[in-house]
Amino acid sequence: MSGEQAQAPRDTETEREPTAVTNGADAVVRALENAGVEHLFGVQGGAIMPVYDSLYRSDMRHITMAHEQGAVHAATAYGVVTGEPGVCMATSGPGAANLVTGIADANMDSNPLIALTGQVPTDVVGNDVFQETDAVGITSPVTKANVFADDPDSVGTDVGTAFALAKHGRQGSTLVDLPKNITNGETDRDPGAPTLPDTYEPPETADPDAVAAAAAALRQAEKPVILAGGGVIKADASEELRSFAIEHEIPVITTMPGTGAFPEDHELSLEIAGMHGTGYANMAITMTDCMLAIGTRFADRLTGGVETFAPDAEIIHIDIDPAEVSKNIEADHPLIGDAKAVLGQFADAMTGSPSTEAWLEQCDMWKQEYPMDYAAPEDAPVKPQYIVERFDEATDDDTIVTTGVGQHQMWAWQYWTWTQPRTWVSSHGLGTMGYGLPAAIGAKLAAPDRDVVCFDGDGSFLMTCQELSVAVRENLDITVVILNNKAIGMVRQWQDVFFDERHMASEYPWVPEFDALAEAFGARGFRIDTDDEVDDVIEEALAYDGPSVVDVYIDPDEKVYPMVPSGGDNGLFALTEDQL
Repeated sequence: MSGEQAQAPRDTETEREPTAVTNGADAVVRALENAGVEHLFGVQGGAIMPVYDSLYRSDMRHITMAHEQGAVHAATAYGVVTGEPGVCMATSGPGAANLVTGIADANMDSNPLIALTGQVPTDVVGNDVFQETDAVGITSPVTKANVFADDPDSVGTDVGTAFALAKHGRQGSTLVDLPKNITNGETDRDPGAPTLPDTYEPPETADPDAVAAAAAALRQAEKPVILAGGGVIKADASEELRSFAIEHEIPVITTMPGTGAFPEDHELSLEIAGMHGTGYANMAITMTDCMLAIGTRFADRLTGGVETFAPDAEIIHIDIDPAEVSKNIEADHPLIGDAKAVLGQFADAMTGSPSTEAWLEQCDMWKQEYPMDYAAPEDAPVKPQYIVERFDEATDDDTIVTTGVGQHQMWAWQYWTWTQPRTWVSSHGLGTMGYGLPAAIGAKLAAPDRDVVCFDGDGSFLMTCQELSVAVRENLDITVVILNNKAIGMVRQWQDVFFDERHMASEYPWVPEFDALAEAFGARGFRIDTDDEVDDVIEEALAYDGPSVVDVYIDPDEKVYPMVPSGGDNGLFALTEDQL
């Protein structure tokens, strides 16, 4: 990776001594430095300008994005890959408003993020002056915490607290709104390291008696499963999960945010569950008599109808957020605490293992009965599943995959073999189209020595394709694969199934040639029309040292299966359209 930004002619040979804090903007920047921040993503503007002026004198690296939505998605992905809060910045008014989608996305997926927004001076707040909007009011429903900074002496502490809150407990997005007179205001206060408020004490370990009772229930189970959610990855508990599952020979299923928490090439893996999960995972969920669920909020795309989800199972639910326990699925054994710590408690409490030999044989039978395969006649157009498989085979196990949202997201999720945490970077709960490309930029900056592949759809790519200019400017070695069916494919799939094939506003016959568009941005463009071209193009695209875009013309009629209709029974998944 190469390239310092052209607009920031700074000496990068030696690290500077921190300059003295003289105003609120300096305090904001010092708070980020004290938190160990290395990269920030943002877009300049009037009200945030004092902070950018102070940032000019910092060794932190700012990545100017083409749009504020790109900045927040890049910062979120950076946080997913590193485990530390990503940081995005924008000015007041439209700048702050353009961050809202990404802030909501990060918060819904419990991803650590801090947003810093400029604001008009406090003496004119409420007067509808130029580029004024109530950033705190707009984002209150979609942040873990937010604050309107009102004093130059405390603004640095506000930023540090927001950073700590984004990272600790149930992770999420936080925001600090920075009026221009506060960041310009005089202060010499160094904010120190980020600290949590005295009133915030996230739980660490669960009640020992409750753990013992839950462990006894799991030991006595005949058909146990482990459901690993995103909380396993957030807590860095993947190794503990792996050791526990292998020791007690319990099959493991992952949710969409939990993808990579347990290696899918292990014999105990049933892979992914839910609306487009594997048939064998959904059968195991339906038939289990005891589920150990770790760090999951039991979202509707996982459960289908709650009344048919694991109907005969005792539910053991480990989660750091008590609000999520028994919210959607009633927990027989609620265990409130950090996933890593509570899983350690649980392992200590397991004085024996359930007898799972017959159950594992049944799970293997389901794997044989419902394999993840697809028809690929020789005369058919390129299959998207095949593209995903070939990229998977051509890259290392630690490759990071980002996606937009739609059919391409599901094919990437289904047909990549996930073996490591923090390699799957996608929009889960909010389902934000356009996430994939800016996320790839953030992921590459977080892990410059690893391959980053973005699977996108033509509809998703069009929403944020301007960020390709950032990848070119920064010379980021990312590969964007557009599974192009000239449609918002998932919408069209639902129209075919549930709306008698009335394709209203879902078909995109007017999309550009994305390989040519990539070349116009200064990236390398490739095109795949036939299976014969696949391997050579993949090799050339991955070998190119810089951003490349592969426009793949896939079978426009291909659909995502298995599929559970919204609110349906996971055990009654459809493998073809006529089963819906």
